[in-house]
Amino acid sequence: MLAIPGPSRQNLGPIMSDLPLRSTIIGAGHYVPTKVVTNDDLAKLMTTSDEWIQQRSGIKERRFIEHDDIGASDLALPAAKMAIEHAGLQAKDIDAIIFATLSPDYNFPGSGVLLGNLLGLNGVPALDVRNQCSGFLYSLSVADAWVRAGVYKNVLIAGAEVHSTGIELADRGRDVAVLFGDGAGCAIVSRATDPNQGIKALRLHADGVGARDLMVEYPRSRRIPRITKELLDEGVHYPKMVGKQVFRWAVEKMPEVAQQVMDEAKLSVDDLDLFVPHQANMRINQMVGMKLNIPQEKIVHNIEKYGNTTAATIPLGLSEAWREGRCKRGSNILMAAFGAGYTWGGAVITL
Repeated sequence: MLAIPGPSRQNLGPIMSDLPLRSTIIGAGHYVPTKVVTNDDLAKLMTTSDEWIQQRSGIKERRFIEHDDIGASDLALPAAKMAIEHAGLQAKDIDAIIFATLSPDYNFPGSGVLLGNLLGLNGVPALDVRNQCSGFLYSLSVADAWVRAGVYKNVLIAGAEVHSTGIELADRGRDVAVLFGDGAGCAIVSRATDPNQGIKALRLHADGVGARDLMVEYPRSRRIPRITKELLDEGVHYPKMVGKQVFRWAVEKMPEVAQQVMDEAKLSVDDLDLFVPHQANMRINQMVGMKLNIPQEKIVHNIEKYGNTTAATIPLGLSEAWREGRCKRGSNILMAAFGAGYTWGGAVITL
């Protein structure tokens, strides 16, 4: 029988201390393209208006990539560099990458290996996570397990999306197209160095009963051929959403999982410094905040300027809030997300 070696602990430094086995986020970064697309800009392409979009979603503008040949890994690169610097590290200190996205540069290979190459981290393992809007929290769970097990010391989580090339900017795709934007957010997960730091609770859930309520149906491997000209003409390669169903599930499941992780972490709303929800819809986040009795000033809202950047929304929001002084080392952060799949999750972390 082959002997399987345990994780190497060579040069892991603080990871061998007597502190509780916890990981935490030690740095965050973000990046959005420079091209601003307002609601009025979209109204020139489809039957809509600034008032209609704001009333429905809270979005005023979003960012799109500036030109052809910019992928999710390209957006993640400056966000990763910012997060690494914020953590007080160098790129060579990163020993694993997790890349959450629903809009990878290519169908395969994954965007994680592309980001690793851009960072010069050749040989460093990279994992892509395809859990859409809850992708960052699923990635955080994997990074947390790796760090606590001593497998890796500094894990880079990237959430990045290029939605603008995959939405239908016309009346047929209007209901979905007005919601999404391009952007990236990154976080560095490492061993907590203070006994109060760390991920105090993290819960993940999924229910495939709602899989068809928010999806891109084609191309798909269960169809021969995967796509045809006729299907392309029908627009089946664009995302489709049953908005009322997604909204109903989100306003039920996000507060439910948020309360679950707060209870597990033994924290009340008064103990929270910041709530960073996924940015899908301003009304959803306001309703979740009301259900949990979280004051609006403690809730991160940036959907009005970026739209829904899916896997990037939570790390992007955290990074901005950190730089604005809304949180700091020692702050108690609540996170929650809901999205396609359906998948959802929540986490409580002390920075």
